[in-house]
Amino acid sequence: MTDKILNIKNLVKTFGQLKATDDLSLDLYPNEIHAVIGPNGAGKSTLIKQICGEISADQGRIEFLGKDITHLDVVARARLGLGRTFQISSLAMEYSVLRNVMLAVQAVQGSSYSFFKSIGNDQVLRASAMESLKEVGLENRADVCAAKLSHGERRQLEIAVVLAQQPKAFLLDEPMAGMGAEGSKKLTGFLDTLRLRAPILMVEHDMDAVFSLADRISVLVYGKIIMTGSVAQVRNNALVREAYLGED
Repeated sequence: MTDKILNIKNLVKTFGQLKATDDLSLDLYPNEIHAVIGPNGAGKSTLIKQICGEISADQGRIEFLGKDITHLDVVARARLGLGRTFQISSLAMEYSVLRNVMLAVQAVQGSSYSFFKSIGNDQVLRASAMESLKEVGLENRADVCAAKLSHGERRQLEIAVVLAQQPKAFLLDEPMAGMGAEGSKKLTGFLDTLRLRAPILMVEHDMDAVFSLADRISVLVYGKIIMTGSVAQVRNNALVREAYLGED
């Protein structure tokens, strides 16, 4: 494989007596979808928050595009190209679809949010935001209030917001959460093409989506990765079936 986009080495995070991340190492390569799966309480959310910079690791190192980002804050990591979607929506529901994306473009450009009232007339921002909406198929919903979108459309908008930040890698936290079968199928198809824009590290419970999309899967249990392998390797691993897939 070519050079790693994301390289996590020996990450440790402890909360009191709980070791939420236990000497965890993980990586991500160009054009790859690397899925992280595991039961509730495995430490998936804690891992994502450490990668994004929301919480600091006690030990270990996080490298992104060959740069040590272990001690950088959330904004600095985002500006380097680390794009994240959230399990629980972080959209500005009172604003239009277009304005949500325009805010993301503005943030990448380093503009102040205090100028929000004037961004509606900024044609450069509008054009850039519309490009992101076209990529996710929401260009015809640009003027709709985000609160009026369906759940699936909100997921599309969240990805458009990340796309507007010109990411070099995507961190997707439960992208299929709350989606019906048809919505999951549609989003799975979109994510399969999204990897060509930038590689994806994805935390997901929907195993149909994981098995359809992932090039590699890491299985996280009690803060430790018990294995990393292909879909076939994970499916055929007795320890994984017992610990997570619920099979004997």
